[in-house]
Amino acid sequence: MSLTELSENKCFGGRQLRLTHPSDACGCTMTFAVYLPPAAETGNVPALYWLSGLTCTDENFVTKAGAQQYAAEHGVAVIAPDTSPRGEGVPDDPDGAYDFGLAAGFYVNATESPWAEHYRMYDYVVDELPALVNANFPIAPDRASIFGHSMGGHGALTIALRNPGRFKSVSAFAPISAPSQCAWGQKALGGYLGPDKDAWNRHDTCALIATATERLPLLVDQGDADQFLTEQLKPELLKAACEAHGHPLTLRMQPGYDHSYFFIAAFMGDHVRHHAEALAN
Repeated sequence: MSLTELSENKCFGGRQLRLTHPSDACGCTMTFAVYLPPAAETGNVPALYWLSGLTCTDENFVTKAGAQQYAAEHGVAVIAPDTSPRGEGVPDDPDGAYDFGLAAGFYVNATESPWAEHYRMYDYVVDELPALVNANFPIAPDRASIFGHSMGGHGALTIALRNPGRFKSVSAFAPISAPSQCAWGQKALGGYLGPDKDAWNRHDTCALIATATERLPLLVDQGDADQFLTEQLKPELLKAACEAHGHPLTLRMQPGYDHSYFFIAAFMGDHVRHHAEALAN
């Protein structure tokens, strides 16, 4: 599959790339970013996949999170896809809302019209993008981890739980922990997947914890001043689900932090270190 390079910048001794490619999963041109640490010049390196939140593209994380310095230090590549399909013929929320449609793919495979043709972000993140990255960059295909923020935190946790053995580690910043039980999730899951609650549960971290066959430890940071904490994120439900089913969870409530990339940048070093340690084994 052909790649088109949009930009390359040197960063902490490594290379920050932005690329596009035709996507079979999404039926459109997709954009993603790759940071290759200096270690990638001499051999294959592990891959850390980042999934962004509502309203984001691949660029928000790359320019705001400050991950490159830690990725360079630990010799880890970081891959950041877009948050939805885009382009001519790709439908958007008819009301132009920020929480559905463009930049709000929710990392599911839509089954409802008109979303089903393009909104297949689950297949894109799980299958198509890793295959493309592994084929074109010096990546160790058996060493991958995943993390994300908000909608992307939901994506990282659910994808890791649904694919045992695929990832060495998983973490999240302020994830939508129980999308079946909040307005963002109910709108997205209902719109993309229809009314079948069993289909929703296959993309709900709290529901997946109950049947998880791999006890991959979850690292979650959550700001206690997050404006979406009570109505949308509900970390208390994640804590209760993990306690009920004996799933390892480190939930760190961070005093005074909100939902922004200022929060993410403050703890990015901890998360990259967490993944680098897992990826080294």
